[in-house]
This record gives sequence, C-alpha cells and structure tokens, in this order.
Amino acid sequence: MDLLGLLEKTLPGLGYELVDLNLGNRGKMLQVFIDKPGGITIEDCTAVSNHLSRLLAVDLDYDYDRLEVSSPGLDRPLRTAEAFERFRGQKAQLKLRIPVEGSRKVVGILGAMQGGNLEMEVDGERKSFAMDNIDKARLVPAI
Repeated sequence: MDLLGLLEKTLPGLGYELVDLNLGNRGKMLQVFIDKPGGITIEDCTAVSNHLSRLLAVDLDYDYDRLEVSSPGLDRPLRTAEAFERFRGQKAQLKLRIPVEGSRKVVGILGAMQGGNLEMEVDGERKSFAMDNIDKARLVPAI
C-alpha cells in the first residue's frame, strides 16, 4: 500500500480527516494535515504523530527524516468533491491546469458539485469548472 492510501485508510479510524499530504526533501519530510469536527488541538497532532511514526515503521518500512502533523489552517486546501461541498458558500481560490477564459487563477464563492464540475460565483457570474482541471484549491480566509 502506498503512503497516501495508508493515511486515507488509517486516519478516519482514529477520528480524523486527511486534508492534505506534502512530501518534501525527496520524500524525506512528510507534512500531514488533519482535521476533525470542532478543530484540531496540539494533543491531536501529538497523538496522530505518535501513531503514524509506529505505523510508517511497521506497515510501510518508510524511510523519512521528519514528520509534521498539523491542522490545515484557515486557508485549508480542498482536494475532494466532499471538501468542496462541505465548504459550499465560502470563498476559495482555484489554480487551473488549463486556463479558462484566459486565466489559470480564479477566486469566487463555492457552489454545488454538478456531474464532476464545480459551480462557483465569480465576479457576480455563475461559472463551472471541471474537477479534473483543478490543479489546486484553497479556502480564502475572511479578514
């Protein structure tokens, strides 16, 4: 099983959602972003870090130098259709793989998911973006 698959299988059983995984330093630095209803505490991060340290050594024999576990923050990444639905009505920024109307960056209010497309309100207009064209997406924190 690959690292992402292992995390997606393990974390829900512990009561956490895997929000994102970043690998740095040629896979030697792991950044795991988790969430749960009510938010994440330092104790949650410590518990998940301890669990993952044992799990990575035993189940994957994964060689890494550094493991960081944290909350996703106010500008949390959005990776799944479920995440887009969960934060419907909030402001988000998309980075597209292929430009739409000449732009690869889009900021707007998240709407409904419709058949593999994300609906958004951008500058007062309803627009639709194919999920497979979304390279990255993040919430835009309200200031």
